[in-house]
Amino acid sequence: MAAAAETQTRKLRILCIHGYRQNGQTFREKTGSLRKILKKHAECVFITAPHIIPPSPSQSAEQHTDSSEQRGWWFSADNPHTFSASQQSQISIGLDESVEVVKKAFLEKGPFDGILAFSQGAAFVTMLLAMEQENPGLEIRFAILVAGFRSKSSAHCLFYDTLIECPTLHVFGDSDNVIPKEMSLDHLKYFKDPIILEHDGGHFIPTSGPHKNGYIRFLNMFTQNNLLPEHENII
Repeated sequence: MAAAAETQTRKLRILCIHGYRQNGQTFREKTGSLRKILKKHAECVFITAPHIIPPSPSQSAEQHTDSSEQRGWWFSADNPHTFSASQQSQISIGLDESVEVVKKAFLEKGPFDGILAFSQGAAFVTMLLAMEQENPGLEIRFAILVAGFRSKSSAHCLFYDTLIECPTLHVFGDSDNVIPKEMSLDHLKYFKDPIILEHDGGHFIPTSGPHKNGYIRFLNMFTQNNLLPEHENII
């Protein structure tokens, strides 16, 4: 009698979206501990925002040279292009181009099961999820949003009219001085059944024991449908 075919679980594939003044490479470096935790569960793929942050007049020549490595997903002010999470603004510069970068990543590097996003990246992905809910195309199964917040640009108000149904894990710190906890708490109301992973630190991705288990428990919700026959290649 032939033995039943064995199965194994395919790793989840996660697209990683960095924060303001970061890029794909620096975000990869900053998430080394998290990637180590998730290596048996997920493959992380990093991309870089399309918009170069202009150097400030006070920067040195060396800092000017390095400025092209600092990127953003959109700007909330013009002349010069800058961004502040706390700035009330009528301006949104570059959002459409950033959406196209993500769509291109799904097309060329995908498919992806979910997205991990940090700070401005988390705010950007919130708007992306709202777009996807209205016009599906990327098939995003889940999102992990670290230090997320609602954009204060009036041009983005339409993205907050409908409750986002995509499953989400929200990670934020009690002593975050960049994106205060209150902004991340307020962000929760735009999601249906958000899952919260809180820590007592600042503006970073926590990876201690309790938080490690939180990520894994969340991702395990999406591995049940990832069973592949043993003979198939897993890349």
